[in-house]
Amino acid sequence: MIKIGLIGCGAWGKNLLRNFANLPGCELLSCCDENPKQTERLGPNYPKVEFTQDPKEIIENPNLDAVVISTPPASHFNLCKAAILADKDVFVEKPLVLEVKEGEELVKLAEEKKKVLMVGHIMEYHAATLKLKEYIDKGELGKVYYLYSTRVNLGKVRDIENALYSFAPHDISMILFLLGKDPISVTATGECFLQKGIEDVAFMTMHFPGGAMAHVHVSWLDPHKDRKLTVVGNKKMAVFDDTRSAEKIWIYDKGVDTKADYSTYGEYLSLRFGDILIPKIESTEPLKVECQHFIDCVQNRKTPRSDGEDGLRVLKVLDAAQRSLKMGGTPVKIE
Repeated sequence: MIKIGLIGCGAWGKNLLRNFANLPGCELLSCCDENPKQTERLGPNYPKVEFTQDPKEIIENPNLDAVVISTPPASHFNLCKAAILADKDVFVEKPLVLEVKEGEELVKLAEEKKKVLMVGHIMEYHAATLKLKEYIDKGELGKVYYLYSTRVNLGKVRDIENALYSFAPHDISMILFLLGKDPISVTATGECFLQKGIEDVAFMTMHFPGGAMAHVHVSWLDPHKDRKLTVVGNKKMAVFDDTRSAEKIWIYDKGVDTKADYSTYGEYLSLRFGDILIPKIESTEPLKVECQHFIDCVQNRKTPRSDGEDGLRVLKVLDAAQRSLKMGGTPVKIE
């Protein structure tokens, strides 16, 4: 049994608490949150879990094998570093950290200490994402021309990280996972409407080797709740709508065909309108799959799908997008 401690049981952390407390193969021994009201509220539902307000009690606990971190991103670096140095495997929510240098240090440290470092890129564990990747890898959509995603809501307004760092890691990690490659350049624009220096809305575009491109729109200041990704290939097109309770993926047999023999330009390009396929998608909770993956990796000493390197790739895109945003949309190359 993998013995686990959780740091941060707020809005998202309580979902991690629920999963790790009930999954086979692990035992959640302790949970920490700086808000005593939160621990008092959750405590009665988890009588076997010891609650505390001091993260050191979890990091320095010799009985724990792994630490799960679900705190504000600004605290990720110090908590992750301390946990790894305390000989703990680490699961940390996205983004890995806020600075590329800090991310590189954590990845190197985890490698030196031979510790599992996993980042909570939940969309890489979503059954619909895996089905969509299957279609792309098998060539069902053909050559991917471009992708665009929307992740907006009238929701919780952050006061440290902007909408780009808060929301975009989901879409960036998903797009990089689907394409299996990293972008070569990024552009981003956005505006601060509610708080000075913190962008409430951002529009980001990534360009990839081979000509593919991807656009991401994120905002916590929007009348709609939208979680949608569209993929356009030269054979077929796909839409993944995560706000649907069912029928999350629609495959459109639509496109533009070219003919070798033609006498006019209109004959050279012809539109194709075919059938729509709605594949069956498993209804398993993505977070449960993600948490189980972490347990398996700790038990079997495997590299997670969303390991530290994956978190660092996403962080480099975020960093490039942030620099572009501050320069009014100037393209920034990614090393």
